[in-house]
Amino acid sequence: MTPIPSGRLFGTADGPDLVLTREFRAPIEDVWASLTEPDRTARWYGPWKGEAGPGRSIQVQLAYEEGTPWSELRIDVCEPPRRLAVSTRDEYGHWRLELLLSTQGDRTELRFVHHLTDTAGIGEVGPGWEYYLDRLVAAHEETPMPSFDAYYPATKAYFEQLPLA
Repeated sequence: MTPIPSGRLFGTADGPDLVLTREFRAPIEDVWASLTEPDRTARWYGPWKGEAGPGRSIQVQLAYEEGTPWSELRIDVCEPPRRLAVSTRDEYGHWRLELLLSTQGDRTELRFVHHLTDTAGIGEVGPGWEYYLDRLVAAHEETPMPSFDAYYPATKAYFEQLPLA
């Protein structure tokens, strides 16, 4: 599989937003479950544990990263089945992410938004999100998982050259 990058950059008052979209032939509730249930997130991202809810933090395992580390993830907003906003702070910085679901007939669209403070490191971040979102699609469709080697460094330049819309 040769991935085709889909990321776009949009300017906001708080900084650039990296936006990636994926489409599913599935009800919105099923896609929501793939994003929020620990046994389902384990298939494409990693499992999580803790008491989930707005204002609470959970522990998420980055199951497909070197060393499979655990990280704390704060749930900032949870509006099932349409919006999930989370944030985390680690040695790589402060990450604010938003997952927005909408429907068009029998399809559900996921709009993944990484709220950035600047574009430093986007050549590493963008390919990683493309990889994980393609893993989500593969897990949902029960197709073979992609290899990260197909995404990085192959799509690094694409993200480093993204214009701000």
